[in-house]
Amino acid sequence: MTLSDIAAGIEVTTKQRERGVPTVDGTETDLTDRLTAFADVLPCAPTAAATVLERYASGTSVGDVARAAHVAPMTAAKTLHLCGEAGVSPLGPVGRDVVRDWLAGELSRADATTLTGATSAEFALAAYVETHDPVPDLVEAAEAALTPTHSASVAKREALAETMTDPADFV
Repeated sequence: MTLSDIAAGIEVTTKQRERGVPTVDGTETDLTDRLTAFADVLPCAPTAAATVLERYASGTSVGDVARAAHVAPMTAAKTLHLCGEAGVSPLGPVGRDVVRDWLAGELSRADATTLTGATSAEFALAAYVETHDPVPDLVEAAEAALTPTHSASVAKREALAETMTDPADFV
C-alpha cells in the first residue's frame, strides 16, 4: 500500500469550527424563561425542566430530581438527555450497540432485551437516547444550569469532611 492509497479518501476543507471561549450570561433571563422557547421539544413543562436541571446540577439523583419536579423519572432523564447531559443512558457501550442493532432490525426486542439485561424501562430509555439527539439550542440554553456551582461542590465537600482522611494522618 502506497501513501497515495492511504490518502485517497482524505479531504481538506477550508472551514474550521470556531472554538472560542464560551460565554454564558445567565443574568438576562432566568432558566424557565430560556426553556419556554423549547416547550414543544421538552418532554415536560419548562418549569419542571428548570427544576430538573437545577437539582441535577447540584448533585441530586435523577429519581429525586423527578420527584421534586413532579414528573416521572423517565421524563427527567429524557429532559436531561435533550439538554445535552451525557451519561443518561442506563446501558454501557455494548448495550447501546445491541439497542442500535435492534433499531436497525437486526435483532428482535426480546433478544435485545435479553442481551442487554435491561429492564423494560431501561431499554426504553436507551432506545430514546439512541433515537433522539440533544437539541443544540436547548443545550446552549441549559448549559449554565448544568454546570455545577462552586458553592454546591464546597457544600458537598463539607458534608463529606468526616469521611476524608487528612494527609497528616499517614505520617
